[in-house]
Amino acid sequence: MTAGQTLDRAENASSRDQDLAIDIGLLILRLAFGLLFAAHGAQKLFGWFGGEGLAANNAGFEQMGFDPGALFGTLAGLSELAGGLLLACGAFTPLGAAMVLGTGIVIIHTGFDKGLLGGYEMGLLFAVVAAAVAFTGPGRLSVDAGRPWARTGPAWGVISVGLAVVAAVITLVFKAVP
Repeated sequence: MTAGQTLDRAENASSRDQDLAIDIGLLILRLAFGLLFAAHGAQKLFGWFGGEGLAANNAGFEQMGFDPGALFGTLAGLSELAGGLLLACGAFTPLGAAMVLGTGIVIIHTGFDKGLLGGYEMGLLFAVVAAAVAFTGPGRLSVDAGRPWARTGPAWGVISVGLAVVAAVITLVFKAVP
């Protein structure tokens, strides 16, 4: 074996280790973030984890100016639950990221007048994580990995962000129209 071959093997092993570290990091991020986001949706829909439940959630949406509150409150809960679970599993990742990002954009808009801290910081955090996962993909430790439906890369990141923005704008337009 030549010195060049030995160096190539060492570089390949280092590259594999780095790839595995990235995949483990993405798994940790997706599981923690996705499950916490899904739990937030379960609070809205079912009253789990100390949440208020659907009726109170929908009334809160009505008070925030979303009319009908039942429609928008239920959609918010479903988006949080489904989007969070999709991200946690790494399944249909562009769709899950779009659901979470769209919700984050609406949260940013709703809390913007209160300023960053105490206003829209959580929505911004949700949006940033969802956008990052939309572009990176879920990694190899995911349901999407190696599947024919898996979609990753810059184009799918842009599609995911575009879908989220369109959904958020439609939601906010319907909120603004009495």
